[in-house]
Amino acid sequence: MSQRVLQVGIIGQGRSGRNIHGNLLAKIPGFYRIAAVADSLEERRKLAVEEYRCSTYAGWQEMVENESLDLIVNASPSHQHFPITLELLERGLHVLCEKPLAKTEEEVDRLIEASEQHGAVLAVFQQSRYMPAYVQLRKVIDSGVLGRIVQIDFANNGFSRRWDWQTLQSNHGGNLLNTGPHPLDQALQLFGNDVMPDITCIMDRANTFGDAEDYVKLLMRGPGRPTIDLEISSCSAYPRELFNVQGTNGGLRGNGNRLEWKYFKPEEAPAQQLQREPLFDDKGLPAYCKEELKWHTEEWELALPEGRTLFEHMTEQLYMMLYRTLVHGEPLEVTPQQVRRQMAVMEACRRQNPHIYQDGEDTAS
Repeated sequence: MSQRVLQVGIIGQGRSGRNIHGNLLAKIPGFYRIAAVADSLEERRKLAVEEYRCSTYAGWQEMVENESLDLIVNASPSHQHFPITLELLERGLHVLCEKPLAKTEEEVDRLIEASEQHGAVLAVFQQSRYMPAYVQLRKVIDSGVLGRIVQIDFANNGFSRRWDWQTLQSNHGGNLLNTGPHPLDQALQLFGNDVMPDITCIMDRANTFGDAEDYVKLLMRGPGRPTIDLEISSCSAYPRELFNVQGTNGGLRGNGNRLEWKYFKPEEAPAQQLQREPLFDDKGLPAYCKEELKWHTEEWELALPEGRTLFEHMTEQLYMMLYRTLVHGEPLEVTPQQVRRQMAVMEACRRQNPHIYQDGEDTAS
């Protein structure tokens, strides 16, 4: 029995629509086929015909009205994600939308409502959920060897100056909406999507030429939850490790290519009890707490098939998950409801930074 190949239409052939979605979908032809592309620039449409052998249109409305498509990839500019996705869902079309899905909780609620009313799948392109290092990190945490997790640091840092359209608030630019959806999605899976965290957020404009932030320090806390320290900075000349986990029995650190962790086993540790009086050594001199713990160390390194990049791996994993949803009816693993919590956190961040976002709204719109 032959396997169903989904017919895909891509809105936009910019850095996302072509370099990510187009290039990857062309490499998994047994599951997806690029049937059509919509882009306002003629040279991009000509290139799409050469690369994908597909139909092309200057506008996305014309594309969806003339093509029989199983999935629409919305890779339009960020500020167009919500209105275009809403109209597609209201037409009953399945949509995979680039991040950020929207700007507010209210917008995500409207998209979820349209998805449910019209029986259309709403998926979000948050492929970092499938980063192998993150998957391994979760396995280590879930194993319990690190004990109770006290704090988890996410550091998406580097030093860069930027002056393109994604530095403008009117375009839904800035580090929080551009980069933030990926580490925030990862962080909320570890914090828990069932409760809104207490938020402390500091944002700044450092090296950007636009009016949106390029420095974000976000702390998320809650009773019985690990403290999350999430940093997205464009002014870090000495970047920290991407991940750092602190637990009561040990810790983990690393990046997308390598992780290392160490821990002690409580049953192997010396028996200790609280001493309320000053400590003395065997010579009667003042002493400090000191013990020797037996540390166990482990490490993990990224291993991908030859010629496959990390980004291609994560993207393919998300597309295969979506294929199982569209063809076999399996539930989405990255859900709009989870993305809604991201929007709630981001709205709280904007409210706490009125010097950049007046009353939590765009100052440049």
